[in-house]
Parts: sequence; C-alpha cells; structure tokens
Amino acid sequence: MDEKQAKIAEQIKGILVDNLRIPAEELDYDVELFGDGIGLDSIDSLEIIAGIDQEFGVQMTGVAKENFFNIAALSKYVMEHMEA
Repeated sequence: MDEKQAKIAEQIKGILVDNLRIPAEELDYDVELFGDGIGLDSIDSLEIIAGIDQEFGVQMTGVAKENFFNIAALSKYVMEHMEA
C-alpha cells in the first residue's frame, strides 16, 4: 500500500469508527469487515457507502463485493475512482 492509499485507508477507518462506532483498535487494514471479521451487515454497508461518498465524492453503487472485503480493498477502490 503506497502513501496515498494509506492516507485514504486511515480516512475510511475514521468513517467506520465515527459512523459505526467500531473501536479503532479492532480495525486493521486487512481485517474482514463482514462475516467472520468485524461482522458488519448490509445496513452497515450503506453507512460506509454514504460516508465514502461524503468524504471522497466517490459513488459506490453497484460496487462488487470484493471491494468491500476490508479497508485495504475499499481504499484501493476509492483511490482508483478518485483519479478517474
């Protein structure tokens, strides 16, 4: 992960902490967000989408599931679509 992606990942981590009240110490860039990881659900994904749209101006409707796997995947998606 390069410096730009790491900065985006930190901002996404902040969205999760602020909007979903997840303790920051539970959020590593590679921890799975759904299922056996943090255990987020579809309602939580809507909060993530809204937070990313507000923070970065990146629309995430219709995004493939693998882009939501963890913070690293989300930050990569956001970085790629900010540059588009």
